[in-house]
Order: sequence, then structure tokens, then C-alpha cells
Amino acid sequence: MRILHVLDHSIPLHSGYTFRTRAILEQQRALGLETFHITSAKHKGADVLVEEVEGFRFYRTAQAKGFFSSLPVLNQFSIVNSLAERIGETVEEVKPDIIHAHSPVLNGLAALRVAQWSALPVVYECRAFWEDAAVDHGTARAGGLRYRVTRALETYVFQRVNAVTTICEGLKRDIVGRGIPEQKVTIIPNAVDINRFSLSGPADVELKQRLGLEESIVLGFIGSFYAYEGLMLLLEGLRKILEVKPEVRLLLVGGGPQENLLKQHAQELGLSGKVIFLGRVPHDQIQKYYDQVDLFVYPRLSMRLTELVTPLKPLEALAQGKLVIASDVGGHRELIRHGETGWLFKAGDPSALADAVVNALDHRDEWSRFRVAGREFVERERTWAHSVARYKPIYDRLLSRNL
Repeated sequence: MRILHVLDHSIPLHSGYTFRTRAILEQQRALGLETFHITSAKHKGADVLVEEVEGFRFYRTAQAKGFFSSLPVLNQFSIVNSLAERIGETVEEVKPDIIHAHSPVLNGLAALRVAQWSALPVVYECRAFWEDAAVDHGTARAGGLRYRVTRALETYVFQRVNAVTTICEGLKRDIVGRGIPEQKVTIIPNAVDINRFSLSGPADVELKQRLGLEESIVLGFIGSFYAYEGLMLLLEGLRKILEVKPEVRLLLVGGGPQENLLKQHAQELGLSGKVIFLGRVPHDQIQKYYDQVDLFVYPRLSMRLTELVTPLKPLEALAQGKLVIASDVGGHRELIRHGETGWLFKAGDPSALADAVVNALDHRDEWSRFRVAGREFVERERTWAHSVARYKPIYDRLLSRNL
């Protein structure tokens, strides 16, 4: 069986999007599927039309040129046009059985255009609603024209493709709520490569000394500093925690739009010396920082994006047998079972966050049980081999209809 994957970007990038892409391609190959891969003009840096990346062949789409490609909004249709043309060329060359387009919606639109003349079935994979992410990043307004157009286009794709996959229950509920038949939508959840995440080892003593954490209980967050992650709330909760647990310190690893605001807010709250901002660290060194943390805290705020979408970082922490405390937004509730694999607290409430942390610190005799339960959950339900195997029945069903 030959599958043509339509993507925005190639795979050696360290982001949630490309980690999932890499895992899908590797596991589908392990299942005996023959995969081909095409990227849109949004992929920058390729100067050839066909490129080998980590053992996978990628068909590149040339950067769009001309008057329309330089205009806002119209340049997006230019991307669809150039990608559809490139998909058509690639279909003629590799003769796939199925086109598998990955969000954003422009990829789905281009795949549908080719499907009209090639008679190939199309699977569309929705990993997030990009209009909601744009609202949080400040590039679109909720309910504005761009928001409504993006949502309408994606609904158009959902209606016309042969099958839809998505990453979690929250996104599936929204898709079905648009009138898409439930049996058409399959959840392929985010997962981890369990072999890449061994159980966390002892903290590096030299690094602990360098960070000034020798006598400390360490709370941690590793990821991107976006507003929806709720790190401002974490700082406010930390001030309350320190009133009863003065030995606690907070380790923040990463960066993003809120980094400077967070540093300023930490000073305003009198937390200088209690919060360590490490910035971004090389990917091959990240394990050393995971090992420094006693409790990971994920205080995501409640909004449409976080209620619908499951994050990847808490899953990675659970895979390492780490302790996890998180807000009770919908995306976290799909990953963390309160009182079994971690602890949940009321989203947006710094006092609830502080109480959850203090309660966990007061019950250290239970930590071993939580670590084992979290790791077992990942091994049982959230490995890439388990997750990606769900594509095969979808593909088989579509091919049997085409015979």
C-alpha cells in the first residue's frame, strides 16, 4: 500500500508537529506501508525539488512567485495552487493508493483538488484548529473574518474527504458537532517513543550545585512560554507555596513570547532567587534538566484551545516516571487521571495550584505509586506503535471501497 503524505514541513525540526510526523512515518514503514512525502511552499530552506531527509524522500514545492503570492490572504491561495500542482506531479510519478493530508487546512484543500481528477481517496488529519492558535498568538480575532473563513474552509474539507483523523476527544467532539458523521472521524492520539524516554535517573549533582538547587524541592516547567500555558499563574501560586514550603524552587526551561513578562512579574512578586530561568537548552541535554525536577506543573488556562487539544509535554513527563500536577482543562483531563497518574487543580486559580503542590509534597509516601501508574499508562495506551497502528484499518477500508 502506497501513502502520499502532504505536509507543511520536513521532519528534522524539534517541535511537536514534526515529532508526530516523524513517528507516523517511521511506524507506518514498520507496518510495511510504502510512504511518500510532499511539503508545501511553507517549508523553507529546500533548494531542490526532491530531497532525502533521514531516510525519507521528500518532494518539495517551489516557493510561490508573482504578484498574488506577495499579497495577504491571496498568498494563501497561491500556496494551495502551487501545492496542488506539485501533488499532481507526484501522484503521476509515485502512483499512491491514498493521499493523507495533514493540517493546516491549505494542505487538505490542495489534496481535494487533486482527488477530483485522480479518484484517489483522501484522509485529512486535524492536529489543532489553527484559527484558535492564531487568536492566542494575537494574529487573529475570535469571531473575526479570518477566524470564520479558516473555520469554514476546514469544515468544507471535513465534509469532502473520505476520512478524518484527529489527536484527541476534544477535537473530535468539535468536528462531529459541525455535522460530520462520527464514524468518519478516528482519534489517533499523540504518543511518545517509549524507548526514547527511560525512567528518570538521579539528578546530576554538579548541575544541581551550579543551579543552586542542592537543598531544594524543585518544581519545573519545560516548554514554550505562551500566554495560554498559564505561567503567570504559576508564579502567583509559587508565592503562596513558599509561605508553607520555603525550600521550594521553580525551574523554567524554554522561551517564547512571555519570557520577559514572566521575568518582570517574578521580580514584582519578590521571587528573585526562587525562580531559575534557563532559557532554551540543546535538545540532547534536556534529559539532565528533567532529572532535576521533583514535580512538573502544567497550569494551562481554560480557553477553547486548551479545552480541546491535548499537549505533549505532560505525556513525555509521565513516560519518564515523573510526577505531574496540571490544571483541569479538557486537554489535561484526557491525559492525567486525578489521584492515580497525577493531580489536577482548578484552572485559573493560583490558590488551588498551591494547595495541589503542597498536598503532593505532604504525601511523598505515595510518589512511587504515581510514578509507576503514569509510566504504565503511557506504555499501555500512548506509544507511537499503538497509536499509529490505528491508521491501517482506515486505509484498508478506503481501499476496499475503491476496488
